[in-house]
Amino acid sequence: MSIKDGKDYLYLIWKSEKSRKQYIVGQLIKNGQYEFQYYSDVETAINDGFMPLLCFQDLNKVYKSDKLFPIFASRLPDRKRKDIKKILDKYDLEEYDEYILLKRSGARLPIDSLEFIDPILDTDQAVKHIFYVAGVRHYLECSGKNCEKATEITRGDQVYLKQEKDNAYDNNAVQMLSEDGKVFGYVPRYYSAGVSALLEKGRNIVCHIYNVDQNKNCNECIKAIMEVKK
Repeated sequence: MSIKDGKDYLYLIWKSEKSRKQYIVGQLIKNGQYEFQYYSDVETAINDGFMPLLCFQDLNKVYKSDKLFPIFASRLPDRKRKDIKKILDKYDLEEYDEYILLKRSGARLPIDSLEFIDPILDTDQAVKHIFYVAGVRHYLECSGKNCEKATEITRGDQVYLKQEKDNAYDNNAVQMLSEDGKVFGYVPRYYSAGVSALLEKGRNIVCHIYNVDQNKNCNECIKAIMEVKK
């Protein structure tokens, strides 16, 4: 759930081409007006190659606007496109809403490594997220170009979640295990704190394989769907 204290949040994620790590570099807030500020990961991301956005050069400033910032609005499909109805249907929208479209589509472009994600902030609410499993190449021995071994995991398979508190890179790390108990990846780092909190609260979490595509690279070969019941 991305609403907390009456504010609606989105995280801006950047993936390093060098290390393949994902960083939460910023957060966009809707609270009557729009606010954008960099997140705590940004300095580490800069050390890994991230460049601050040209219109948001000050890492410590909270930027405010009555309208969605043009740099983010420009990532969305033009509302005047002939096929805009089909696009809205894809994201279950009856009318064009910039913020909701940003949230549901992620506004990912082929020209950069940025994407918006709907964070898990309120662990008392029902949650449903679809995401790419992280770290697959380390467990399925993928070549980096395709994931032939991903065929051993199929759509609909149940997935088990297990905290890995001694993880050297993320103390909120959550392993994803197949039905036979083998680790095949991790919950993405941008969800790990929220999912870890859900597990500690003993929430009823149902997780399955949503899609497998061994023709894609290791970062996008397996999608999972996670549902948290009230």
